[in-house]
Amino acid sequence: MPVGGYGPALGPGKGYPGNLTLYVTVTCMVAAMGGLIFGYDIGISGGVTSMDSFLKKFFPNVYNKETADNSTNQYCKFNSQKLTMFTSSLYLAALTSSIVASTVTRTFGRKLSMLFGGVLFCAGALINGFAQHVWMLILGRILLGFGIGFANQSVPLYLSEMAPYKSRGALNSGFQLSICIGILVANVLNYFFAKIKGGWGWRLSLGGAVVPALIITIGALVLPETPNSMIERGKAEEAKAKLKQIRGIDDVEEEFFDLVAASEESKKVEHPWANLLQKKYRPHLTMAIMIPCFQQLTGINVIMFYAPVLFKTIGFGSNASLMSAVITGIVNVVVAACIASKFGIHGEPGDLPKWYAIVVVLFICIYVAGFAWSWGPLGWLVPSEIFPLEIRSAAQSINVSVNMMFTFIIAQIFLDMLCHFKFGLFLFFAFWVVVMTIFIFFFLPETKNIPIEEMVIVWKEHWFWSKYMVDVDYPAGKGEGNGLHEPKNV
Repeated sequence: MPVGGYGPALGPGKGYPGNLTLYVTVTCMVAAMGGLIFGYDIGISGGVTSMDSFLKKFFPNVYNKETADNSTNQYCKFNSQKLTMFTSSLYLAALTSSIVASTVTRTFGRKLSMLFGGVLFCAGALINGFAQHVWMLILGRILLGFGIGFANQSVPLYLSEMAPYKSRGALNSGFQLSICIGILVANVLNYFFAKIKGGWGWRLSLGGAVVPALIITIGALVLPETPNSMIERGKAEEAKAKLKQIRGIDDVEEEFFDLVAASEESKKVEHPWANLLQKKYRPHLTMAIMIPCFQQLTGINVIMFYAPVLFKTIGFGSNASLMSAVITGIVNVVVAACIASKFGIHGEPGDLPKWYAIVVVLFICIYVAGFAWSWGPLGWLVPSEIFPLEIRSAAQSINVSVNMMFTFIIAQIFLDMLCHFKFGLFLFFAFWVVVMTIFIFFFLPETKNIPIEEMVIVWKEHWFWSKYMVDVDYPAGKGEGNGLHEPKNV
């Protein structure tokens, strides 16, 4: 992971033998499709809430405010707690289910957790597609949230454990890529479904979530289990055979030994949730909380949820706002300046030229590009690879829960904050981008090219976190001073 700062750098001497096989590549590509359900929902929810037919049926008060005279306060015309509950209820459900998913993932394997995610998401999509009342929408969103909680808990772990350590970053980034593909597909479908005469296109948008749900459901049925999970559940010989298959070689003794040793250590842990509070896990717990927190405080999901709403606010028509969401993104400070100069404090833009709205969209694209190669994939990759096996499922659940909690909070209060903070809301997110950049530079060590079961090394040799790791031993044969890990020069 290309971050600056202080930490150990892996030298060229250490590495498990093995190759990036076609088998592993295909397996990880299928598993990464679990991100589709998350991405599709992010993209679809913002699109349908900008469709007039959807608003008239379920949120008539919002529709009436939207169609009011444009001289009224544009910041507040979409402000509705019922509307934001439609969007944010999913993430509250995901927060809850990710805690349950930890036990399922640890006890029954990563595959079963992914299967539950697909089935629950499929059920939620069907209910939303046939919804007649707001309560049906909320129920469907809750089931979608349960599905996302299971998938987001298990898929990053699955990818990190299946991939060879040198390819872990690339293969795990497939999860974020599939999220982006899901968002793109959802936005494109929204654009075309909104044109359907009769105003029922929103049903296709919401019900279309069945497709990514079926992909991850079928994928979970055919994917192999990870060697880590097999060993964890007492299937050592099967795990060794699977390890030989996925590495493409017979010489897997060293990696297999390390996996077994990690599993034996994990079995000594009776209460992984309580153990997270131990001093030696302080670095892991901190990252499990701060990384997903910061990922949401970039403001990315505000843009993804409400991009069509924002574009309609700044001057695009209904169809044009949906097309703009296909290429969406933001530079927070610039957007704040652009919006402030036209909307001012009172939210009355007057005559807003089209070129002005287009400029804002261009800056939005820059932001999404930056997020897509930084906080997007690494926000999921880094937490999934830094946890030791004995706390991995519990810590990943915290990671997902914090992510969903902040997503819920931001989704629930964004329109109200936009109404009161006005353009200052984008400065709020810009401030947090500065804070998180400083935090990552100084406190997150480099994890590139370090085997997942030896990640303890990066904490023991970190300038700050090493003081919490004094009672933790180096992996066998990999002690300090062996020439494999030299301090970085900053």
